[in-house]
Amino acid sequence: MLELLIPLLFVAALIVTLYFCIKKGMTLLANAAAGLILLLITNTFHLLSFLGVPDIPITWATVLICAFGGIPGAVMLILLAIAGITV
Repeated sequence: MLELLIPLLFVAALIVTLYFCIKKGMTLLANAAAGLILLLITNTFHLLSFLGVPDIPITWATVLICAFGGIPGAVMLILLAIAGITV
């Protein structure tokens, strides 16, 4: 009986772990997409030019900040650009 129970518990733990990883991954993906869309909208409509600030260049650093930070990351990049600090 124990020989059947241990693999069954292992598979159940694996399924639960995969479920939570995929759930967190989808949240990260949605957050990253929202941040990048905000940054692209800002650059497409040249919204920072109203403040006399050039557009934020899309580089690997800005993509990573938006990917992990999402909308707050994009807002941080915009505020840094307004302050004159570029990434």
